[in-house]
Amino acid sequence: MSVENKTQEKIIIFDTTLRDGEQAPGATMNIEEKLLIAKALEKMGVDVIEAGFACASNGDFEAVNRIAKTIKNSTICSLARAKKNDIEKAALAVKPANSSRIHTFIATSPIHMEFKLKMSPQQVLEAIKDSVTLARNLCAQVDWSPEDATRSDHDFLFKAIEVAIQSGANTINIPDTVGYTTPEEYFALITSIKNNVSNIDKAIISAHCHDDLGLGVANSLSAIRAGARQIECTINGIGERAGNAALEEIVMAIKTRNDFYKISCDIDTTMISRVSKLVSSITGFAVQYNKAIVGANAFAHESGIHQDGILKNRSTYEIMSPQSVGLEKTSLTLGKLSGRSAFKDRLKDLGYEISDELLKQAFNRFKDLADKKKEISNEDLVALVDNSIVHNQSHFELTNLEINCGTKKQAQVKLKIRIDSKEVETTFVSKDGPVDAIFSAISEAIPHDASLELYQVQAVTQGTDAQAIVVVRLKQNNRIFSANGADTDVLVASAVAYINCLDKLKNKKE
Repeated sequence: MSVENKTQEKIIIFDTTLRDGEQAPGATMNIEEKLLIAKALEKMGVDVIEAGFACASNGDFEAVNRIAKTIKNSTICSLARAKKNDIEKAALAVKPANSSRIHTFIATSPIHMEFKLKMSPQQVLEAIKDSVTLARNLCAQVDWSPEDATRSDHDFLFKAIEVAIQSGANTINIPDTVGYTTPEEYFALITSIKNNVSNIDKAIISAHCHDDLGLGVANSLSAIRAGARQIECTINGIGERAGNAALEEIVMAIKTRNDFYKISCDIDTTMISRVSKLVSSITGFAVQYNKAIVGANAFAHESGIHQDGILKNRSTYEIMSPQSVGLEKTSLTLGKLSGRSAFKDRLKDLGYEISDELLKQAFNRFKDLADKKKEISNEDLVALVDNSIVHNQSHFELTNLEINCGTKKQAQVKLKIRIDSKEVETTFVSKDGPVDAIFSAISEAIPHDASLELYQVQAVTQGTDAQAIVVVRLKQNNRIFSANGADTDVLVASAVAYINCLDKLKNKKE
């Protein structure tokens, strides 16, 4: 891997996992989950955390406000439309932060202005002036975006940017909102902005690329080469439609090919794997096996030729080390006789700082797991603790599950669920197997009208005693909810995942 020169210019990493990432269908997060991710992003070294859209709901406002009160080392940002109420709410939400920012936007493409905004170009310019001026009066840092910039008329785009900077914007973000552009086009657009906007030297140029054509990361890297010095991205590339440019891919490209990009960033790359798993656990979005940097196969080698090369010198087929992104294969030597202090120290090594109450719950789960597994890996521990944290304040909890099934009999399930302060018991028989019986029994105990969109199982580690992570996705009234469950028993994990998803559905309804 290339070594960064500390005198190089720095790229500002603007993470929008908690805002744009949450717009992915099913990725809804509660306040505690958002706070957990924000703490991990801060520890990883993210410069700016877009914590949400404060005006979207009371829950979003509270989440942004809690994060602003908690995070000390990252700038906290809230999105706002070019509307007075949006901007004022955003300013109020981020006010407690040590460093705060408002990100306001309005569309500038002909198709958006005509059909969505129903505004003339002159009206849009006036809205830019008014909204950015208000934002700057309320907050020292203002990030302005011309939505659908890559499909905007260039001369009008240049004028809009000029007005935004005159009105107080100190960051100009150029969104490829629909993932339409190509690396060559995006490079040319950033270059044209630098050459044609008279006051562009008073602002930082930022890039925000979607992945509809699979070019989000490539376009972001082209923007860097053209002079952009802020990149908006998300963990695991999550986001609406095909997602956003992936933070981990951009950062590792900058670090690995520093000889080419000659730019630096402050991200602690050894936390990448950890944060990726946390976001996956909270959102219920499994990371594809061949995903760059954080996929299960990213450092796996099956070809004999490759294996031979790796055994002789890892650099023959690996351009970065697993350790550089936090993928150390250290086995956890703690067992059922281990004490809480040793357990807490290992959690700290893995990047966890949790309350005493959560530590107690996680430690009890660890003891239960130690009774089931002889060897516990760091991956097991991450799955266990993430589930303890994510589902700590649930309305529903599986307290007992009994299953009777076989090749010549229908599956019979008996389960007990705690629903707030009371316990409900139910049974169900299904000819379609134990999972169908479990889900049907849960639906009897917790009535709902959501439909099952996804049921997915994956093992945390190898072996028949591995913890299984089950992802369940439900759809209700065109809203999608995702959650997961982890256990060495795949049927228990399935029940927990389904119950956790219903819990998210209930919380959103409330």
